[in-house]
Amino acid sequence: MDNNIPSLTKPCVLTVGTFDGVHIGHQKILQRVVNEAKKLNLDSAVLTFFPHPRMVLQKEMNIRLINTIGEREKIIKTLGINQLVVYPFSKEFSRLTAQEYIEEILIKKLNVKKIIIGYDHRFGRNRTASITELKEFGKKYHFTVEEISKQDIDEVAVSSTKIRNALKEGNIETTNKYLGRPYSLSGVVQQGKGLGKKLGFPTANLAIPESYKLIPKHGVYIVESTYNGKKIFGMTNIGTNPTFNETKENIETYFFNLDEDLYGKTFRIKFLKRIRDEKKFATVDDLINAMEADKLYTQTFIKNLSKV
Repeated sequence: MDNNIPSLTKPCVLTVGTFDGVHIGHQKILQRVVNEAKKLNLDSAVLTFFPHPRMVLQKEMNIRLINTIGEREKIIKTLGINQLVVYPFSKEFSRLTAQEYIEEILIKKLNVKKIIIGYDHRFGRNRTASITELKEFGKKYHFTVEEISKQDIDEVAVSSTKIRNALKEGNIETTNKYLGRPYSLSGVVQQGKGLGKKLGFPTANLAIPESYKLIPKHGVYIVESTYNGKKIFGMTNIGTNPTFNETKENIETYFFNLDEDLYGKTFRIKFLKRIRDEKKFATVDDLINAMEADKLYTQTFIKNLSKV
């Protein structure tokens, strides 16, 4: 049993889940928790887990996540949740019986008075307990259970798996629609080989510290970021620079109208649109011509954005 998680003094309305992506389906559930908590004059609370259970229980899966844990916490908090509890998921935790989980965590630690949860929620050792058992525990421990129906969940038709697949295919439009915001990557600009500069497109080479963060499919993307409080746009290439026979994956961004030393600075880039696949060009001139065409396309896209 982990004693590092906080004990909540005020009774709460709780939902439980990994919430990777905090997509529009998740947001609907979280909004329901917030509204219900206000109605009952209780705190709204989320119990989530890190590492992702599949990282711990099925190590060979090497799962990549839509959000880093920091991003997930930030997004959930912006949705009006009073208490966010990140439970350190471990094999020991997965072996808790349903009774231990309810009694030790939900009741003693989190002071639960109402749970809002999906119809297919399972918990306890080997995930043997279902919503039926949860309702039984509710009678015993004096909390109520509100079930989110299959119809409600199907209506949104979004899942973290669908978003991960869309990102692997480079389908940014679908990803952003499902998330309700642009997909983003955050990292520190590090020293690259300076190839972009030689081609007339100086790039910021972004290092992502979290190895589990899902990187979109290789290719060229239109991105947006913020620098010194101002919105800036650019083109990001994810890939290995095949024209130069490189093999290491890089995330390089050419920002428009930004000619400064960016080494060591932290950037969050938001993906707006995918332009094309990464390609091995026959000559360096062919590559430069393609980048010029990408730039023109991006500038037109940005102009049209400002008209919307």
